[in-house]
Amino acid sequence: MKPGAVREAIPLLVVALTTLLPVSSSQAGAVADYPEFPYPATTYTEPYRGQFHFSSRGGWINDVNAPLYYKGTYHLFFQHNPHGLAWDTMHWGHATSPDLVHWTQKPMALEPGVHPGDLWSGAGVVDTNNTSGLRTGSDAPFVVFAGTQGVIIHYSNDQGRTFQTYDGGRKVVVPSGSESRDPKVFWHAATSRWVMVVWSNGGGNGVNIYTSTNLLDWTYRSRYSADWLFECPDFFALAVDGNTANTQWVMTDASGEYVLGAFDGATFTPAWSTPQRMDMGTNNPGGSFYAGLVFHNMPDGRTVQMAWMPNSANEMGNVWTSSLSFPAELKLKTFPEGVRLTRYPITEIESLRTSSASWTNRTITTDAATDPLAGTSADTYELFAEFDLTGATASRFGFKLHARADGTADRLVTYERGAQTLYGFPLAPINNRIKMRVLVDRSQLEVFGNDGKLSVTDKVKFNSAAASQGIRLYAEGGSVKLVSLQLYRLGSAWGTGESTLDSNLTGSFTSVGGTWTDVTGGKQGAAGPGANAFYLSPRTGTDFTYEADVRVVNGVAAALTFRANADATQHYTLNVDTSGVVKLWRPGRDIATYATPILAGRTYHLKVAAQGSRFLVYLNNGTTPIIDASDTSYASGRFGFNVYDGTGLVQNAYVDGTGFRTNLAGPWTAVAGTWTEPLGGKQGAVPGDGFLLSAQTGSNFTYEADVRVVNGVAAALTFRANADATQHYTLNVDTSGVVKLWRPGRDIATYATPILAGRTYHLKVAAQGSRFLVYLNNGTTPIIDASDTSYASGRFGLNAYNAVALIQNVTVSP
Repeated sequence: MKPGAVREAIPLLVVALTTLLPVSSSQAGAVADYPEFPYPATTYTEPYRGQFHFSSRGGWINDVNAPLYYKGTYHLFFQHNPHGLAWDTMHWGHATSPDLVHWTQKPMALEPGVHPGDLWSGAGVVDTNNTSGLRTGSDAPFVVFAGTQGVIIHYSNDQGRTFQTYDGGRKVVVPSGSESRDPKVFWHAATSRWVMVVWSNGGGNGVNIYTSTNLLDWTYRSRYSADWLFECPDFFALAVDGNTANTQWVMTDASGEYVLGAFDGATFTPAWSTPQRMDMGTNNPGGSFYAGLVFHNMPDGRTVQMAWMPNSANEMGNVWTSSLSFPAELKLKTFPEGVRLTRYPITEIESLRTSSASWTNRTITTDAATDPLAGTSADTYELFAEFDLTGATASRFGFKLHARADGTADRLVTYERGAQTLYGFPLAPINNRIKMRVLVDRSQLEVFGNDGKLSVTDKVKFNSAAASQGIRLYAEGGSVKLVSLQLYRLGSAWGTGESTLDSNLTGSFTSVGGTWTDVTGGKQGAAGPGANAFYLSPRTGTDFTYEADVRVVNGVAAALTFRANADATQHYTLNVDTSGVVKLWRPGRDIATYATPILAGRTYHLKVAAQGSRFLVYLNNGTTPIIDASDTSYASGRFGFNVYDGTGLVQNAYVDGTGFRTNLAGPWTAVAGTWTEPLGGKQGAVPGDGFLLSAQTGSNFTYEADVRVVNGVAAALTFRANADATQHYTLNVDTSGVVKLWRPGRDIATYATPILAGRTYHLKVAAQGSRFLVYLNNGTTPIIDASDTSYASGRFGLNAYNAVALIQNVTVSP
């Protein structure tokens, strides 16, 4: 989306919002703190915050980007300024959902300063068959496309947690014209090729169409020019009336205008010269409906769309601006005037229904006594109504929303029988009947007529005070027959996921004491002096391994809790305590302790293996348990976290996870940087050099591992190091394009080869005395054969330099 359009449409609002902004000025991120998540805690209850329409926890959002589905999770990316309430410094925000309704915001997907190019609107795909060759693990890559005046590719091999940039940010297509942006990519099964459409103004408004077999190399095929088609194109096929033998292609733009036509994999041939509109909301960047996209890789074949509901005075918070429309299924249906696109809310909204009421076969007149909703009130809800116009004399009828005793209401949804309009827009009866569906949220209103023939996305500043929550069904000038009416109150969609915690503990956590918030590094808990705070998952277990990265931010102790009951009056808890112990305890008994220095601000990896009454405890990936103890009090219960008398941080919490695989003896000690353990290995995030050192030492050996630069410069193996890593040898992969063997004060040898962030490389070094043979990717011929006499023996470890690095399968052999 063009930023000037936003700035020109709402300049006064931008001024107003910036005076309310409690966060820092707009800025780019850095590799070492990617991905960022700079939001204060929220309960999503600020005035006018939608309860079932997605909005960011904080900051500005606009266009929907790259909505997709993978392995049971829907991913939503969006244009985002996390540092302000106006358009600026575009990031790609990220949220996930199990059902398209309950969204959990995640750390940033794409960040300026970390990922090159203008991170403006674009689309994305799941490369299930690895046509790109970008996959490095078991997950299919997410490949997303962004950039202006040329398209840049970014990709993720960890289900959207982190993204790398392909080929240093080289633009893979550059359309003609002074402006181009908003690539949309999809798979065209008939020709077995990927297709990209990109908006540009080369020769007027329109899209260039490109194809590719691998998502990386693109061939120009054709251009579809149309004056109406301005930015954010979407392009997809739909079966007419559900008949897959009669499929038409839909080309749409940011405004929701669209035409139908045919597509042969290279050229779009429109059937219309004049577009239709899929939604009648104000379709500009200052309005209520803009820049919609449909989800890629849907598991059930539906075509589901979300769109931006732009910022306006109707929807203004002091920490957030703008929201997205509720997901709607798109279909093509035949009407007397021809084939038209319909929009209708997805059925998953039913999961939010908290209560219902229904009425049938009523005659609604000007007498308020005929109103079945008399005395009814609600704040967030949906209405279904069907009216039979046979014999109707009412000139108009419909709903008064958020009505008050004095007869006023915040909004009317009215059908004008003479004009045949609903909410001011044309809607002819079908079989002499009119159907209405209305979604009412705190500052969002969506009106659908005749099963989606009419769609209107609007914004209303609803007054949610108790005295202003009335709903009325009315008629003027006569009567109309109400065939049926249903009212469903809708609960909040928020608070069901963990934003910054990486874990396989699913479901809604509950807090028992203290305060628990989402911060960049994970889940943070705070407990008062002498008090415990627990954060409990609904998942329970009996026999298992349970592990996580824990840190005492300040105060006394941070911990893992397991086999707990719902109020944490019964539990086992394993903590790191700054008095200098690791402790396994339960209410009434300290089961066992292990004396070791524990420093506030340092991350420790705790793991407990529970088998019946026996508990084996491991610290920092040690292979020998530091505690081997028994207790018979609790056989099963919930998993969770604990903080005592201070503030603690927990991250990467996994039950029976794969963990960090190594045969090196622990414990491991961090020397600079933050070292954690996500699924898939040991991760270091370091500005400058950071080391993680094993307790094991060696002189002559073979040392190898899988190393990956997630983002930044270098990931490495370190060996023959001293305890503070002021002496060491380090073998790295460096995204400047080398494999390098170095020590403090000397680059011993380098080997030039392309090294890409996001790719996994297998490094191996055979050290015999002063000679080092280096092998890359299981090659049988060394790429480096070099000598140095500085260090004869020392510790094994890992290194990251100005990077987020991931290292796995670390082994040493004679």
